[in-house]
Amino acid sequence: MRNFLELLEREASAVEFDEPIAAARAAGASAEELAELQRAQTIALRVRETMTTRARRGAELSAAFELAADLPGLRDLDAVLDTIARHARQLLRTDVAYLTLHDEARGDTYMRVTNGSVSAPFQRVRLPMGIGLGGLVAQHATPYASSDYFADDRFDHSDDVDVAVRDEGLVAILGVPLRLGQRTIGVLFAADRRPRRFLREEVALLGSLAVQAAVAIDNARLLDETRAALAELSEANSLVRAHSDAVERAALAHDRMAQLVLGGGGIAEVAAIVTGILGGALVVLDAIDRPVCAIGEVGELTPRVFEAARTACALGRAVRADGAYVAAVEADGAALCTFVLRTDAELADIDQRILERAVLVAALLTLMRRSAADAEDRFRGELLDDLIAYAGGDSEGLRDRANRVGVDLDAPHVVVVATHDGARQRAAFWASSHATLESGLAAVRARELVLLVPGSEAGAIARRIADELGASIGRPVAAGGSGPVSGADAVAVAYREARRCADTVTALGRTGGASAADLGFVGLLVGDGRDVGAFIDATVGPVVAYDARRKTALVDTLVSYFGTGGSLSRAADELHIHVNTVTQRLERVTNLLGADWQRPQRALEIQLALRLHRIRGVV
Repeated sequence: MRNFLELLEREASAVEFDEPIAAARAAGASAEELAELQRAQTIALRVRETMTTRARRGAELSAAFELAADLPGLRDLDAVLDTIARHARQLLRTDVAYLTLHDEARGDTYMRVTNGSVSAPFQRVRLPMGIGLGGLVAQHATPYASSDYFADDRFDHSDDVDVAVRDEGLVAILGVPLRLGQRTIGVLFAADRRPRRFLREEVALLGSLAVQAAVAIDNARLLDETRAALAELSEANSLVRAHSDAVERAALAHDRMAQLVLGGGGIAEVAAIVTGILGGALVVLDAIDRPVCAIGEVGELTPRVFEAARTACALGRAVRADGAYVAAVEADGAALCTFVLRTDAELADIDQRILERAVLVAALLTLMRRSAADAEDRFRGELLDDLIAYAGGDSEGLRDRANRVGVDLDAPHVVVVATHDGARQRAAFWASSHATLESGLAAVRARELVLLVPGSEAGAIARRIADELGASIGRPVAAGGSGPVSGADAVAVAYREARRCADTVTALGRTGGASAADLGFVGLLVGDGRDVGAFIDATVGPVVAYDARRKTALVDTLVSYFGTGGSLSRAADELHIHVNTVTQRLERVTNLLGADWQRPQRALEIQLALRLHRIRGVV
């Protein structure tokens, strides 16, 4: 284990993690020692992967924040575009990043800025609409990626473009559109000089940069228009003053929202900035049109407002409906965040842009928080999986990981296993929220949730979780609880007992939650340390074995016989056989179990064993 920790400390390659096992095998280590080393290697590689992923995400977030910090201070378009290209190359770790803009007069696109380029012909290239990967992106306003540009036949190649690309030495190219509303104004590219498959996350990341680039270009355009207007209307002081105020409001809003992002603020603060600058009342809606926060009284939201939100998503601009301005940002075809601003004033174009930028910032904050929450959920789930699989070793490491998410493993906890019929995504969301609120852990399986929550009443907690989860997913839930337990080494045992309890509740045809103590005689047998199989074999094992060997139905006959209160005729009717057949089968049971099998105490044990035999496959 120490060797693996040292490898993690010096950030060794994955191949080097095989060396301790090879050395141990060469030294004649036993099979058990080699198996333990392999388990330690698996855990170490998982930790390495997690560390690598977090380091990459940290670098991406750092670069994103750096970009957010750089853009507010830039007023020159060239500086803005240079910054965008530089950050695109850093974030995607590519050899080259470049940006092309649409030339409306000539009907093609031209190279506007490059970062990492060494070829003069490449820096001067122009791309006709529909030609080359960039022309295809510009024409269809859709991201395209090619792992091998010259072998890609999805788009038309041009000799001039191919010569420039070959002169630059590019092989893998990713392009995303720069869009303002429904217009595509250019393309942002990231490219490598070797074959590379761009991941979906990388496409989304470059797309988010393209959104910022489009906004920054639009801001620069607005500022240029403002400067031109000030020069042309120098004599119209009132108009100049009004326009200047609007620009100041936009700059103020832009700066405040940039500071808000850097300071880790939330959507409520964005809403406060909007109403503080534009006035009026504002309500913010989430992806399913639920109010997230509100400032002032907006009033009832009519269907026209929700229709305006869909239109705003399509246009990328604020839309007015029922006396309110509606701005929205979509993701995966649905509104991610919607701002509804109700004001008596007529908003100027720049003021509407403030509202549009505010909803964009709110959407980015939402995505950032989702990403952070997803990472924490995965961390909690992986930690609980490791606790369930724990077989001794680095318990302090598990405690440290638990402390990072506010879980004290030395305090009393209850393990709950809840089984359900489908609705996995909703169940996973509920489990994640519940675990976070109660300072616990949650792991999600196909039709099973495992929770480790503080407490000491296993049965009561299992019933509460079954009720709340069932209400959330709208389906019945069976849950088993075990505990209280303390320490990393007790979770695995409690998990097995909780799962047996949950499966027993299901097998008994019940729903809700229960611990071993709540299951009566069955609970005595499903509790940890009880050998259910041995009890069944000792009590009715000969009958079960006889049925299996001879393909008879002695077990079913016993169940019907006891179920009808010992009546031969009613048992025969229930089994649809002659009463003499029942008598013959019971005589065979007597030969197998002995003459005293119908005595009250023995009969009780046999009935209990028969009941457990029905659920033996799950207990």
